Amino acid sequence: MSYQVLARKWRPKSFETLVGQDHVVRALTNALEQNRLHHAYLFTGTRGVGKTTLARILAKSLNCETGITAKPCGVCNACTEIDKGRFVDLIEVDAASNTQVDAMRDLLDNAQYAPTAGRFKVYIIDEVHMLSKSAFNAMLKTLEEPPAHVKFILATTDPQKVPVTVLSRCLQFNLRQMAGTSIIGHLQNILSQENIQFEPTALHLISRAAAGSMRDALSLTDQAIAYGGQTVNEAEVRAMLGAIDQSYLYQLLEALLANDGGSIINQAKLMEERSISFEAALNDFAQLLHQIAIAQTVPESVADDLPEREVLLSLAQKISPETLQLYYQIALLGRRDIGLAPDEYAGFTMSLLRMLAFTPNEANTTTTANTSKPVQTTAAVQRPAPATPVTKPPAFTTIAEPAEKPAAPVENVHQQMPAATQVQIEAVAPSEHSGEQNSSNFNGNWRGLVDELKLGLARELAKHCELVTYDENSISLSVPEAQKHLVSPNYQEKLGTAITQYFGKKIKLQFSIGGTGNTPAKQISQEKAQAQANAETAIEEDSFVQALISDFGATIIPNSIKPV
Repeated sequence: MSYQVLARKWRPKSFETLVGQDHVVRALTNALEQNRLHHAYLFTGTRGVGKTTLARILAKSLNCETGITAKPCGVCNACTEIDKGRFVDLIEVDAASNTQVDAMRDLLDNAQYAPTAGRFKVYIIDEVHMLSKSAFNAMLKTLEEPPAHVKFILATTDPQKVPVTVLSRCLQFNLRQMAGTSIIGHLQNILSQENIQFEPTALHLISRAAAGSMRDALSLTDQAIAYGGQTVNEAEVRAMLGAIDQSYLYQLLEALLANDGGSIINQAKLMEERSISFEAALNDFAQLLHQIAIAQTVPESVADDLPEREVLLSLAQKISPETLQLYYQIALLGRRDIGLAPDEYAGFTMSLLRMLAFTPNEANTTTTANTSKPVQTTAAVQRPAPATPVTKPPAFTTIAEPAEKPAAPVENVHQQMPAATQVQIEAVAPSEHSGEQNSSNFNGNWRGLVDELKLGLARELAKHCELVTYDENSISLSVPEAQKHLVSPNYQEKLGTAITQYFGKKIKLQFSIGGTGNTPAKQISQEKAQAQANAETAIEEDSFVQALISDFGATIIPNSIKPV
């Protein structure tokens, strides 16, 4: 017996064995079980997702000798003849080869006759969008009011080209592209039953190359078996697919993280010499960043047999979530605008240099409270239009800054605040030598430590923690009831890792819910409120502002006073 390719040998013959289209299978199964049958169905979707396969299974369900059923027996004459493609009442038409109106008329003329061997005469018209306008017009009447013994099953990869008059007469199902995990699982099952050895990473590569098409995946697997001599190995699949080594993407990202502009340009020149599409490279770079983001947020979701698993997990530890999101956005915009650049090389390199320019310099972005600088304020002052001409000096600008009387410095805040609040602020003021904390043990300055740590998603947890107790090897923290949702295992782990790296030794963190709520977040909020109150007082008492109000009837616009 001649060899039968995997795509034909393993074509599903029942709804139960169909992979990846559960939403369509459920709808058709319910319709068959309840005998709520439509006269025309339209299956849409990309190549190789199961349109024709579904149509044939539906034809068997309609004509099985056991009756209309969602589970055709597969052994009766109708089922076996349909599987072999020679059932007399199943008419399959390739619309791409029969586009003219005459072919459609001949087809429909026979629809009026009763089926010969089956319960229904089923017409499967593949690539229906290829029919001419006249051919569509010829089938409209029959499609709308077909004989009771006729069922139409249309299939297309481009439903946008099907006239709306046809769409409105059909029950439409959109078949999705196959998920990579579904393709890999199906290939593993087939190769195991075929007694063919395989490597999981090789199946990952085939799944990626198939781009959601199960038929393409099976065809590539056939090719890989022939190429590898009855085995499917990663190295041979890479060679067969001609997969371009994408290590340059990791090298570019490493250069960005190292702030090495020279390496970035050199790598771009090497890519140009290899004739790599820069637009495709930006797309692949964005895809890599997405994979890293997934590995960073949900590391357990990265498959153990993924070829790039170790590299992704390593990069996820090196790059902060904020920087990752920045790179991803720049990559998307760069890909969108690359057609506007002088050439692709310029567009690609400018995107990378933009990432380099906007990469946060964490050594300079750490913010600490500075209580020695005076508070400057601005306010918008609105002057009403005078009813009669005046002989006073020319109108003043509508934005007034205190010029004659300086605003109150922050050190006066302590004199104006209640004693308890004053003690809280002084107790958490950052140490002048907070940058040297990592050379000694923790000194109890939790807010100063939080400002020094390199934190990403766990910063919100750290800001809402209150120091309870501490010693050389442990720190106890409490979180207010309103923020207890932040105490997740993921955030605890990230905060603990950052503190351990900062001190160079293992520090045990203990969390509890409650406390007085004296957290860095609350302290910052109090300081901002006090600074705002000082700014408003300074504006209201400023002699220049008072002169504007008394001489010109000006008013201070509410909420316009901002401390700077």
